[in-house]
Amino acid sequence: MKILVTGGAGYIGSHTCLCLLEAGHDVCVVDNLSNSKKIPLERIQALTGRHLQFYCADLTDKRGLNQIFESHSFDAVIHFAGFKAVGESVLMPLKYYQNNIAGSLALFELMEAHGVRNIVFSSSATVYGEPEKVPIKETFPVCPANPYGRTKLHIENILGDLHAADHRWNMAILRYFNPVGAHPSGMIGEDPNDAPNNLMPFISHVAVGKQTELSVYGNDYPTHDGTGVRDYIHVMDLAGGHICALEKLQENPGLLTYNLGTGQGYSVLEMITAFEKMSGQSIPYKITDRREGDIAVCYADPSLAEAELGWKAEKGIDTMCLDTWRWQSKNPDGYI
Repeated sequence: MKILVTGGAGYIGSHTCLCLLEAGHDVCVVDNLSNSKKIPLERIQALTGRHLQFYCADLTDKRGLNQIFESHSFDAVIHFAGFKAVGESVLMPLKYYQNNIAGSLALFELMEAHGVRNIVFSSSATVYGEPEKVPIKETFPVCPANPYGRTKLHIENILGDLHAADHRWNMAILRYFNPVGAHPSGMIGEDPNDAPNNLMPFISHVAVGKQTELSVYGNDYPTHDGTGVRDYIHVMDLAGGHICALEKLQENPGLLTYNLGTGQGYSVLEMITAFEKMSGQSIPYKITDRREGDIAVCYADPSLAEAELGWKAEKGIDTMCLDTWRWQSKNPDGYI
């Protein structure tokens, strides 16, 4: 199939593009490179021995995006493009609503205009907000605790309305938990432009000396060690979930929603200990105040994805930490 991947130069997008090429699909990437670089796309082509097409474009540029649709005949779209930092979204909500929602609307309008009605959407477990219990099922109430999560839920609702209006649309909404790790080659991985917002790149930056110590945001949560508990999923497992979802859309199933996680929660302190074990590096840390918008515990019930997609996360916490360290130690300054 010919697949358009928005945000394909980003962390999850680049790993998914690699899996798409390995699976024999033709890939076209649209990315404005605002929070990514072109280098991972070059490395993906070297790793797979296959070519992909790249356009440096913004989704809100409808004229430019329309030209891309006119130049290609896409079978499906995987939509990653969007800002994703929870803390920043609390401080700059208008930036997140404008970019994430307006860009998605422009994309969906052009998909409809060009008769492309198969889409896999990169959503987030943040749509659940603070769950009353865990593990989290897809049927749980949604109540995002921050603007980032609310943009994801708004886009989910737009897709739902699109499908209700026209059943020719086939959509897989994938609610990610916490992606970590890197390709086992160490050639591609997570490379934030500024100081890391997520735990694992923050830990790995401390390990290579880019940061002096890790900030642990809060140790007074109602968890076994007081630090936040999350469902960490290896990015290669997550990328594989997109391939499975894409295959599922060929059955014309309509609107589907799946959790992609491991079903296992780990605390911040447990992740630090695991990383130290696998890397051999000491990770000094300090306890700081909680971040606004963070919640105590969040982990998935991924059984629906296993039952309907035939997908299951395979890589454990040791592999997540080892692959993260391999990437960071090989690329201490990221993509340069």
